[in-house]
Amino acid sequence: MHKGLDQFEGEWQLARIIEDRRNGIEGRLTGTARFTRAGPLELHYSEEGELVYGQQPAMLATRRYVWRGFEGEHAGKIAVEFEDGRPFHVIALDRLMPDDDHQCDPDFYHVSYDFTRWPQWESIWRVVGPSKDYRMISRYVRA
Repeated sequence: MHKGLDQFEGEWQLARIIEDRRNGIEGRLTGTARFTRAGPLELHYSEEGELVYGQQPAMLATRRYVWRGFEGEHAGKIAVEFEDGRPFHVIALDRLMPDDDHQCDPDFYHVSYDFTRWPQWESIWRVVGPSKDYRMISRYVRA
């Protein structure tokens, strides 16, 4: 199934599990993710939710990214950028399970997406480094 940037636009229910292997802690986030149109090939991603991490009190957690589509020979790919425009990773929408890496010295991030049950989908992050060792699974369902 071929997806385009526009198919992400709108509101999604978000459920996330964080498996912190270094500290033996599990975190859970429940909230909402929104993709808002910012231009013909640009969506702004924002999420907000309640995060419970181990025995700590629940807290509000937020994230923001820019999802930018490509034209021409790279059409069908999305560049995910940090809110300030720095590159993060690329999603190849012509694959049901695309993946990519992000090096942020001294840490290494690997993401794999799963679109096999679209419009339900998920991203799985594996992060390792001198002070990090966790897996984060985010599941999205159309709100």
